[in-house]
Amino acid sequence: MTILWINLFITFTLAYFARYFANVTNYSNSLVISRPRKLLIFGAVTCLILVSGLRGASIGDTQAYMQSYIDNNFTWNYVINQKDIGFGIIQMILKKYTDDPQFLIFIAALITNLLIILVFYKYSRMIELSVFVYIASGFFITSMNGLRQCLAASIVFASTKFLLEGSWKRYFIIILLASTIHESAFILIPIYFIVRRKAWTKATLLLIGFAVFIVIGFNQFTEVLFSAIKDTQYSGYKDFTEGGANFLRVLVEGAPLLIAFLGREKLSKIMPYSDYFVNMGIISLLFMIISTQNWIFARFSIYFSLYQFILIAWIIKTFKEESQRFIYFSIIMCYLIYHYYDSVIAMNVIYKSNYIIF
Repeated sequence: MTILWINLFITFTLAYFARYFANVTNYSNSLVISRPRKLLIFGAVTCLILVSGLRGASIGDTQAYMQSYIDNNFTWNYVINQKDIGFGIIQMILKKYTDDPQFLIFIAALITNLLIILVFYKYSRMIELSVFVYIASGFFITSMNGLRQCLAASIVFASTKFLLEGSWKRYFIIILLASTIHESAFILIPIYFIVRRKAWTKATLLLIGFAVFIVIGFNQFTEVLFSAIKDTQYSGYKDFTEGGANFLRVLVEGAPLLIAFLGREKLSKIMPYSDYFVNMGIISLLFMIISTQNWIFARFSIYFSLYQFILIAWIIKTFKEESQRFIYFSIIMCYLIYHYYDSVIAMNVIYKSNYIIF
């Protein structure tokens, strides 16, 4: 964990000074909008890529991906007959040049972290806070565990511009591309029509009510769901028996949304497309609520929680100016405590690398 804590400190520091020395580009409703220094952001994303890409097999399913890369001969015939053909093609191309599975891990880390930070760079009000929460929330570690799904999520996340502008054809093309990495990305097609509407309406209450209804009638819900997907690659999730997600995860997902709700009027004035980011956050919360019954549903929140990290960097500005510094440091302290609990106490994450020695 020492390397992961050092990574958190370095990336936050670099991103903070990137914003501190930023160039002011324009003003929005009396709020200064600036562009962080690219060189410092490059340093932060490089740190993320190196730590993730040079990891050993100690975290999550990294060992499984490495072993699969070593054992299989990725011919066209093999790739076409496997699930998620896009990921197979990536491995087939890489294996033409090297048999070392570390290159697969590194390329996945490169694409995932680069795309995520680029979106933060474009839309986050305080990029260092988005980067900090990205790591401290556990998503960075998740990207080393759910490698394919986080890779797919980062690809769709990179097309946020198309979502916000309503360029549905381009957005759907990106989703189709991401679905070749992880088929679950298809869920974002119907989600597109749900999130592109005003936040905190009756539809929001219906969604939250739907999630609560699923939790109450979870057994009946899973019978219907797994009957519908019995012929897909996800039918095996029916036998998933690792229990539900910690309710603390629900609180972590819900806290920023509560603040966004309380400051919704000001947020809508200062944050472009705030409704869409809020709606994505609400959907993430809904999946997290459902996952308290079965942890596997938390996997779907991977596609939506990334928008929360941008939202968190804006909700600070909904407070009075004299309170913003306190809120800023309160968020950092709360996520630090959660990060320690989640990664050290609950998960006991052990980071090992053959390249990074400390």
